[in-house]
Amino acid sequence: MYSPLIVLALVLLIASIKQINEYERGIKFRLGKFVKIIEPGWRIIIPVIESFQKVDMRVKAVDVPTQEAITQDNIPVSINAVIYYRIENASKVILEVENFFYATSQLAQTSMRNVVGEVTLDELLSKRDTVSQRIGQIVDKATDPWGIKVQAVELKEINLDDNLKRTISKQAEAEREKRAVIIKAEGEVTAALNISIAAKTLSDSPGALHLRTLQTLNDLSSDQSNTVVLAIPLEVLRAFEKIGDKDKK
Repeated sequence: MYSPLIVLALVLLIASIKQINEYERGIKFRLGKFVKIIEPGWRIIIPVIESFQKVDMRVKAVDVPTQEAITQDNIPVSINAVIYYRIENASKVILEVENFFYATSQLAQTSMRNVVGEVTLDELLSKRDTVSQRIGQIVDKATDPWGIKVQAVELKEINLDDNLKRTISKQAEAEREKRAVIIKAEGEVTAALNISIAAKTLSDSPGALHLRTLQTLNDLSSDQSNTVVLAIPLEVLRAFEKIGDKDKK
């Protein structure tokens, strides 16, 4: 038979053994005072006198709830994000802040609304990475005293009011039509300039117009289905006029 004292000692010993996993750290307290950070493995925690808390050191992904914000150009948007961070100092997240998970989430929400208010809607939509980096820098600086390192912030969705979406769509369509008209006009100007240069070249070169006419007729003759209408050059008509005037005389 085992002595009651031996049994009690065994029970206390078993109760005193605590396991810290590889991805965790333990914060040890003795009589309510912080003693040290406990490394992974089996550790002895004296009941009543000592206590400890586990801290998960792995990277955490926190979903930032959808926030209503107003951009710099007074356009309301709904935006949400996800923030990735890890704990660098296990003791600070326990000693410096009551609930680091909740505190980090609230800080990310506030920072996200503030940063959105500093940019226009166009900047928010076209420079999401820049906005995300700005939010991450603010949250990282604010959580540094808590022993937290922010690794990344990603904007997930940016939602607009349906009426505003239709307005933006119409604006984009009008902008595309404007560009198309400008490109078409530039093409017509270029074509007119080229035709003007070609006409001047033909008029300055004797016989060039006749050669061009013969070349056109040659191109048309290759296809028997074409109906050719001969256009008599003005020079020929003028020659006939001269002959007629001589006969009258």
